Amino acid sequence: MKNLFTTLLLAILLASCSLTSNTIIKPNDSFVLGNNEHGSFKVKLKNVSKNNIEVYHAPIAGGKHSSQKVKPNESATVKVDRNTALIINNTSKDTASVDLKVTGDIGLSMGYSK
Repeated sequence: MKNLFTTLLLAILLASCSLTSNTIIKPNDSFVLGNNEHGSFKVKLKNVSKNNIEVYHAPIAGGKHSSQKVKPNESATVKVDRNTALIINNTSKDTASVDLKVTGDIGLSMGYSK
């Protein structure tokens, strides 16, 4: 019974974990979150730059879907399936800045791509 309680408590703590960051994205660059095997996660993001950014899903098996534009000072909440990356694309000639709060599986790879 004690092991079951400990396991349940650990699962609740892991499920409530979150990652918060301000991410800077160079002009014509993308920030890639979760391009690895992982569970589902949710991202609350706010575009704190002066230009639009594009956000879309990219399953690690290939493809692209659920594209949306996020305007300056606009917020969006994105639910991302397991084994799917979230791409935050800065297509402008200016540096972009995005506030992120990630919940769910936070064992996610993070990196940049052109």
